[in-house]
Amino acid sequence: MTTITSYDNPVLNRAISKCWNRLIPLMFILYFIAFIDRVNVGFAKDAISADIHLSQSAFALGAGIFFAAYAMFGVPANLLMNRLGAKVWLSATTVVWGILSAMTGLVSDEQQFIVLRFLLGLAEAGFYPGILLLASIYFPNKVRAAVVGIFVLGVPCALTLGAPISGALLEMHGFLGQPGWFWMFLLEGLPASLIGLYAYAYLDDAPAVARFLTDEEKSALIGQLARERETAQASNVAEALKTVRVWHLALIYGTIQIGVYGLMFFLPSQVAKLMGTSLGFKASVVAAIPWAVSAFGVYFIPRYADRNPGGRVHIAAANMILAAIGLVLSAYAGPVGAIAALCLCAVGFLAVQPIFWTFPPQVLTGSALAAGIGFCTTIGAVCSFLAPIIRVETDQFFNRPDAGLIVLALFSIVSAALILLLRNRPKADLPAKSPVAAG
Repeated sequence: MTTITSYDNPVLNRAISKCWNRLIPLMFILYFIAFIDRVNVGFAKDAISADIHLSQSAFALGAGIFFAAYAMFGVPANLLMNRLGAKVWLSATTVVWGILSAMTGLVSDEQQFIVLRFLLGLAEAGFYPGILLLASIYFPNKVRAAVVGIFVLGVPCALTLGAPISGALLEMHGFLGQPGWFWMFLLEGLPASLIGLYAYAYLDDAPAVARFLTDEEKSALIGQLARERETAQASNVAEALKTVRVWHLALIYGTIQIGVYGLMFFLPSQVAKLMGTSLGFKASVVAAIPWAVSAFGVYFIPRYADRNPGGRVHIAAANMILAAIGLVLSAYAGPVGAIAALCLCAVGFLAVQPIFWTFPPQVLTGSALAAGIGFCTTIGAVCSFLAPIIRVETDQFFNRPDAGLIVLALFSIVSAALILLLRNRPKADLPAKSPVAAG
């Protein structure tokens, strides 16, 4: 394992190393597949719209309703997860969402498309909290941030590799009499179900029953986690949700997500239009360029922010302004310039997120921190639901293909302004390591 942190107890360090090597690869693969299944609908947009007469508004509703279900079922999913355990929950949700994603290839009208996207959101609602639960069960605080950082890096990896894979599968149009989008949904959905079954056999619910740890390692790790729980009750859920700063943070996260998903679901078709071609392998490879570039931003920008903790607010705001500039330029530049502008958008939108997640620990602790993070993700899911609808309806209202991009840019500027208002946070707040930079 790459050295992330070092405790005084070598047995504890050895236990953490084993947990990292055992769990992180599988957790990364699960999130990688989940994100591909979440956004691959953007690559099928043009073909599925033509084949089943899916309107722009219906596509936007179907793309966004995933997040409405995600927000609605978030709290019940957490309750079920706590009752069933991370092992059962992660395995079951992965199997179910894989089946539902594959079934999207069978839809024949708008209603079926919207219903399946809603069900997919229900199935995946507890997945990310399940990943966070597993991280909190196995990894002490110092390592937990690096674990979360792996998933942040998983987003550009999934989008970079998922784009050409989706494009290649769309090229299977006509094979066995089925459209290309049928094969894309089927062949990207079923692997999730298979790895979900594998996860059930592979994962252990807690360190106490971990087959890969010795009794001495279990004792050291359980003891460290217990000590952290004893000192992590400085606040409570009710206090968190009555705190103005929590609502402030949730609003920031929500405006970020409007930009992210307002761009993400439409980027493949936007790139294909710039190239004057239909969505296939060639266009999907070009569509992957912004996400490949963003991986470098996600890796380096948060690390720079950690070396300058007093400037994190300004760095985060600058990322959102960078994204806003990219959105505007992508609407008016030529093909090469527009692709470069979309790279700016991808860097800004993804690199800001690990920096953002350093802000909640500065105002919340203990159970209030968990509640605050949960509230931010819920508001983020609601705004993610609205994002594609905002873009489509704006384009249609103004009857201009650039109108939606301009509105997304305005939301990004609003987000930057809200981030800058965090400069007035109490001086007692302490900086926290950003998830990516902690690695």
